[in-house]
Formats: sequence, structure tokens, C-alpha cells
Amino acid sequence: MIHVFAFYLFAVLTVGSGAITILSRNPVHSVLWLILAFFNAAGLMVLVGAEFIAMLLVIVYVGAVAVLFLFVVMMLNIDFAELRAGFIKNFPLGVLVAVVLLAEMVLGIGAYRAGAMELGTPDGIGATPAGMTNIEAIGALLYGRYLFLFEAAGIILLIAMIGAIVLTLRQRSDVRGQNIGKQISRRPQDATRNVNPEVGKGVTL
Repeated sequence: MIHVFAFYLFAVLTVGSGAITILSRNPVHSVLWLILAFFNAAGLMVLVGAEFIAMLLVIVYVGAVAVLFLFVVMMLNIDFAELRAGFIKNFPLGVLVAVVLLAEMVLGIGAYRAGAMELGTPDGIGATPAGMTNIEAIGALLYGRYLFLFEAAGIILLIAMIGAIVLTLRQRSDVRGQNIGKQISRRPQDATRNVNPEVGKGVTL
């Protein structure tokens, strides 16, 4: 009974927060409702026994993507009047995208009712071993059978990150570089200079 109640609770909150995310006029509020939708979706994943997917939703989407969206939206000076004005201009394109998505959903439901596709019989190699949780089984596959592929994916992501930093790095010619060695070797007598200016002459900098 508690599982049924938890399922309907998480499902209703996920659908409701997702709808408010779309309908909210304030982008900051939309991101906050999106975070709530992610948390409830993670609860649904826990109910079906996919703990790893639930952890990814909380750590990756809530902890990184949604928080990044939130900080970007809060730091940008968004003109809400201009956003509302652009809504009418892009309304036909939005209606076209909605119609295409609706047609795909209808087509997908019709194909599902017509009969599932025969993709082959599973050989059982991806089944979770007895006595192991989903996270333990995924860890055994990633760091066992697919270790070299996992390490190669990490190296590719590292190279992509370094490449993005190199491509976006710009040397500014109007900013004088800092000479740390010169600053450290400066003597106290070179830092200050005592002068005795004449009356009415001022100080020359």
C-alpha cells in the first residue's frame, strides 16, 4: 500500500512541477520547479529499483545542470518584457513543433498497439547477478568488462575540456601582465620615495 501511495505522490508531483516549469513566467521559478521535478523523478526511479538512475538524476541534473541554469539565469539581466514580446513572434513555430511531437506520440502509440518488434532473444549476459544490487552490477561492468572503453571516454572528455579552455582563452593586450619575480625582488627603498616639494609646485607622479 505504501508503494502505491508513494508512486502516485511522486508521479503527481513530477507532472505538476513539470507543467509549472513550462507555465511559469519567471525563469528563476521555472528552474526551481525543474529541480523539484528531478527530485520526484528520482523517487520514481528508486521505486522501480533503478537506484543508479536516481543517483544520476540528483547528482548530475540537480547538482550540476539545474544549478548551472539557476546561476546563469540569476546572473543575466533578463528583460522579461522583451521575452513576452518574442512569445507572439515565435508562436507559429511553437505550434508547428507541438503538432510534430503530437503526431510522433500518436504514431508511437499506434505502433506499440500493432505489436512489438522482434529484436532477438536476450542471451542473459546483461542480467544482474544474484545477490548484487544494480549499482554493484554497473560498477562491475564499467570497471571490469568495459574498463578500457570507460577510461577512453574519460580521456576524450578531458581532451575536449582542455580544447575548450584553449579555444576560449584570449590574451588581452590592454592589460599589463604581472611580473611576480620583479615584485618579490623589490627592495623597500624602491617602493617609497621621500620628496620635499616646493611651495605651490605640487608633487610629480
